[in-house]
Amino acid sequence: MSTANPAAPASLSFPTKLSYGLGSIAFGIKDHGFNTLLMLYYNQVIGLPASWVGLAIMLAMLIDAVADPLIGHWSDGVKSAWGRRHPFMYASAIPVAVAYFLLWMPPAGSNELLFAHLLIVSIIVRTAISCYEIPSAALLSEFSSRYEERTSLSTFRTLFFAIGTLVMAVLVFKVMLVPTPEYPTGQLNPAGYLRYASVAAVVMVLAILISTAGTHHRIPSLRAISIERGDGGSLLSGLRVLVTDRTYVSVLLCVFLFAIATGVATTLGVYISTYFWRLSANDIGTVAGGAGGGLLLALIVLHFARRLSKKRVAVSLYSVALLAGASPVLLGLAGLMPQSTKTLLPCLIASYLLMTTGVFAALVVSQSMVADVADHIELKTGRRMEGLMFAAMIMTSKAVSGVGVFLSGAILSGIGFPEKADPATVDPAVVTQLAQIFVVSLTVFVILALIALSFYPITREIHEKTLRQLAERTKATT
Repeated sequence: MSTANPAAPASLSFPTKLSYGLGSIAFGIKDHGFNTLLMLYYNQVIGLPASWVGLAIMLAMLIDAVADPLIGHWSDGVKSAWGRRHPFMYASAIPVAVAYFLLWMPPAGSNELLFAHLLIVSIIVRTAISCYEIPSAALLSEFSSRYEERTSLSTFRTLFFAIGTLVMAVLVFKVMLVPTPEYPTGQLNPAGYLRYASVAAVVMVLAILISTAGTHHRIPSLRAISIERGDGGSLLSGLRVLVTDRTYVSVLLCVFLFAIATGVATTLGVYISTYFWRLSANDIGTVAGGAGGGLLLALIVLHFARRLSKKRVAVSLYSVALLAGASPVLLGLAGLMPQSTKTLLPCLIASYLLMTTGVFAALVVSQSMVADVADHIELKTGRRMEGLMFAAMIMTSKAVSGVGVFLSGAILSGIGFPEKADPATVDPAVVTQLAQIFVVSLTVFVILALIALSFYPITREIHEKTLRQLAERTKATT
């Protein structure tokens, strides 16, 4: 009998896995917007200072630091006809869509008014998406206790997250942010952001509702966990368990540091594309589209790596992501990259493909590792805390658009990068300095993430032993 979900079948059907993963499209769209577009839009299109944009997103993340564990702990203890996760997931859909649309509709007025709008609406967006993403992520541990099937479920979640990110990136830069005589640089055209907001909001609400409804039939087996193994204990006691567990902290800290690296890379990356490489919006869309091959390559990598140590696979993938992300800019600074856009684009596409492979596959493995830690903690404490555990993981993922954007804003302000800047007139020395900081920041944070992950101790053998001990404990009490 499975200790994680005794009522569940040995293997989940493909439609269930597909439905489960589909909802991550919404989180992918949100991440792409916050990480890639938000700083560019508010700083270069609207004219709000970069440091103000970064501060607003950072403050919103601090609110998340309080809200996310509360949502996770709350969902751990809810008992309803719809289980403990699905009520939150259904309730999140409309608020997510409405708030995300309003995020791209700032009022005309002073910088103070723009800052207040950005801060308040960002908090609403992030809290609403947490009400879906945290309970959904917690289902990973409840659907299956099998070592490999958890990786399969994590693959579906991360695949659709990446699809949401990449497809929206292609649509934004190739279809929505089009140049005009007034705005020859398409990514600085304000009209395109209204089209983007409308499409993104509709896709997000549909993804959440279809995914939640598609896993609704699993509620009876999930409710059994909630009743039979109620996760008693206060929020503070649960947090104390997590922050004092070396195994959980190692993977949490790794994801947090890598999230910051990704946040800096994606936020500054659109500046690098626009001002360092001098790419048009269409060229940026071409590079993003080419990265779609990275998803296929990542699936192949995960297939062949499924029987290997998750820790070793994760370390290798994070390293690939670092090399692929930093190398082109480093070579560009050294004057070793092609000068013409025609020959530069294939190089950037290849780099972005490898970086996407590393990031996507590493996220899959990391989520699967957290699900294994849930069993480890249950053996140690007798408590299931998937909601609280994944709340912390979601919060670290959102550090991409919190700490990462804040640091990016500080960097842009620190080097004196101008607002509403024309790529042809920006001081080359400032652009060079931006590229140098980009490489250093990415390298430092990824290396720190790898150091944190080195302390993760769970192997396949240890996890299988944990499951046997949990099964024996369950059998002894029934």
